[in-house]
Amino acid sequence: MKIGITGKLFFAILATCMLILITMNWGARISFERGFTDYIRSSNEQRLNLLSHALAERYRHEGNWRFIQRNEKVIYQLLRSFEQNDDQRDEAPLPPQGWRAPFWIFDTQGRMLAGSSHPVPQQANRKAIMLDGEAIGWIVGMPSEKLTRSTDINFAKQQNRTSWILIGLSTLLAAIVTLLVSRSLLSRVKHLMAATHHLAAGDFSARVPVTSRDELGTLANDFNQLAKTLEKNERMRRAFIADVSHELRTPLAVLQGELEALEDGVRQLTPTSLHSLQAEVRSLTKLVNDLHQLSLSDLGALTYRKSNLDVIALLNLAIAAYRGRFENKGLSIEVELPPSAMLFGDPDRLSQLFNNLLENSLRYTDAMNNHTSGKLKISASQTKDQLLLLWQDSAPGVTDEQLEQIFERFYRTETSRNRASGGSGLGLSICWNIVDAHDGQISATHSPLGGLEIKLFLPLASDTSTL
Repeated sequence: MKIGITGKLFFAILATCMLILITMNWGARISFERGFTDYIRSSNEQRLNLLSHALAERYRHEGNWRFIQRNEKVIYQLLRSFEQNDDQRDEAPLPPQGWRAPFWIFDTQGRMLAGSSHPVPQQANRKAIMLDGEAIGWIVGMPSEKLTRSTDINFAKQQNRTSWILIGLSTLLAAIVTLLVSRSLLSRVKHLMAATHHLAAGDFSARVPVTSRDELGTLANDFNQLAKTLEKNERMRRAFIADVSHELRTPLAVLQGELEALEDGVRQLTPTSLHSLQAEVRSLTKLVNDLHQLSLSDLGALTYRKSNLDVIALLNLAIAAYRGRFENKGLSIEVELPPSAMLFGDPDRLSQLFNNLLENSLRYTDAMNNHTSGKLKISASQTKDQLLLLWQDSAPGVTDEQLEQIFERFYRTETSRNRASGGSGLGLSICWNIVDAHDGQISATHSPLGGLEIKLFLPLASDTSTL
């Protein structure tokens, strides 16, 4: 029979409770027996001492032992006087009636004057009754060990039975509480198990209710975050497949239509028709190349040959290559850069990063908006250990919702930044991976010029960087 985690937890907690109960019972009994025996011994010794002094004083007054011969009432009166004055003494209180040891009084010739009717045990304690330094008699008391073995046996049995009854009731109560606690704790584990099975079966909408802030609550929260991430990745995967199919289908459909028109004689084979075909092939080739680059960057398979380099010089080269295209579209480039900034990075990948950002601004920035010429402003500032690059272009801008998705692959806004500009929607995704490979950060926000602002944080090279 296989015991589940609920049964294991139940038996573990119950066994621990039983062990604690038995240990406490055993320790309490040992402590009680030893302490109680010492208490009886010391109290009876005190009682015999008081009786010895009282008898000595009475003997001084009477001059002989006749006052107690055949008159044990005197002994009881003395004992009662001890009990009445018990609260006024500093010594330990006398034992209760049921725990008093039997005693016997003898004169100096060994004749018993008063005492118990039981025979005197051999191990009895003898105490002399002293008067003015001389022994005038003896008090013999039963030893406390004998008392413990004989008189408290019933009491010990009663205490033993009571202890086991309490242990049984405590065990039953512990079992009930343990069962409730184990079920309460493991009910959340069962929810996690069920949700995990749904997740493994492909149901990424599975969630676990978070009902506490303990470790199980943290685990449930982490599980929900994992399920949310997997659900998002699955949605992105499906969207990626759909986008790839759509992006590939469009140029292929155009090519097929153009070729069929040429084959049917609807269109003539002219330089214009060849140029149209080449444009679609270039678009298709660029899309395939972007997909290849993106897949390599996602897998970390892009080769990075890093070295110490001046990133400002690299950026100026990229700007110089694009300045003519910007001017042809009626856009201007405004630059505010420091003289130099040393990074430890791959010059080819950083050039690809800058080219993608320049291409993005070139494609999606209007030459004229509200009688204002379009432009791109590139600025940089340095701190002790990082370089901040700002990419700010003019209108059109994007919404807050679009900003959250702008680095997702194949994403293009539905207004001015659309497919008509020729973009595949993969450039910024590749930029994200390149910046991440250089231990930097990239983010997007609204530009003060009315368009999009890209922030790049890249770590500066340290003196210990190696080639």
